[in-house]
Amino acid sequence: MKKTISIITAVILAAVLLAGCAGQPAVSEPASPSASASVSASAAPSEESSPSPAQKTDVSVASLIGPTGMGLVQLMDKQDKGEAACNYTFTLSGTPDDIVAKITSGEADIAAVPVNLAPTLYNKTNGKVKLLSINTLGVLYVVERGDSVHSVADLAGKTLYASGQAATPEYILNFILSNNGIDPAEGLTVEYKADHSELASLVTAGKADLAMLPEPFVTTVTQKDPSLRIALDLTDEWDKIEGNNGSALIMGVMIVRSDFAEKNPQALAAFMDEYKASTEFVNGNIPEAAALIEKYGIMPSAALAEKAIPNCNIVYIDGQQMKDQIAPFYQILFDSNPKSIGGTLPDDAFYYAKP
Repeated sequence: MKKTISIITAVILAAVLLAGCAGQPAVSEPASPSASASVSASAAPSEESSPSPAQKTDVSVASLIGPTGMGLVQLMDKQDKGEAACNYTFTLSGTPDDIVAKITSGEADIAAVPVNLAPTLYNKTNGKVKLLSINTLGVLYVVERGDSVHSVADLAGKTLYASGQAATPEYILNFILSNNGIDPAEGLTVEYKADHSELASLVTAGKADLAMLPEPFVTTVTQKDPSLRIALDLTDEWDKIEGNNGSALIMGVMIVRSDFAEKNPQALAAFMDEYKASTEFVNGNIPEAAALIEKYGIMPSAALAEKAIPNCNIVYIDGQQMKDQIAPFYQILFDSNPKSIGGTLPDDAFYYAKP
């Protein structure tokens, strides 16, 4: 499908991740294998100092396959070893729609979602979800077979293949092009493909010489075809525009059901601590994390995962720092298209803070 994009002036996003845990157990069952995969079962106690299974709260965590799932792998491993503070059930899904169904039905207590989906759900459910943390910054790159693109200006007059139409990637691209003075209607053509996998296949088959892709697909295609190179890091391009305005390029966040947060503050605090430690482990122990990423089926190869992790911008940011970074970003989205975040800027109750 071929489309010449009209540039809009701002946006990004749209549907592309130990104190005691006593409390009301939250029942969570893994989804059917056709929709998502359960990657961990409830753990048994590993030592006397750990809470017994009867004392641990059941916590169901849903994540998209990709960088947000990568950040969870050490916690998944702890769960399987019986060392986690709660009885976690993890499910990995391929589409945001599957995650939405889990969180709105109560099947999932905590979920990793695209950044714009968090306020959209908050508005549509009348506050039944809260923003827990930022977990993924920018992961989009322009790859080129050749050496003609070294700046955003070099994209003018070219055909750029992309995925994520009417979603995060399109909005990011539009924002960056617009702020670099490029009007696609006068030369730049963006040809969108149905999904990231389809586009990656076209790139490696030599049928798309200039493409915008997210990690870990960037690592996959550049490893398969050494003639491809990363021409532009769209996070860098975003920072050139917004670096002094406090708005970070944020791709993914973690949300929690408000009811679960209210009933299980200790369990939620434990998850936050363990998840933060897991993201730090992934970034600080890349070979070991890569092996776990392969083990849990997030990427097919530890070798590829090891190369992809540094470009995935996996983070853990919560509390006031989270709000300071993401609120300006939501303002940009709202000013450009209120529907992109559910029609209304989220109020202070949207942002979860540990009690």
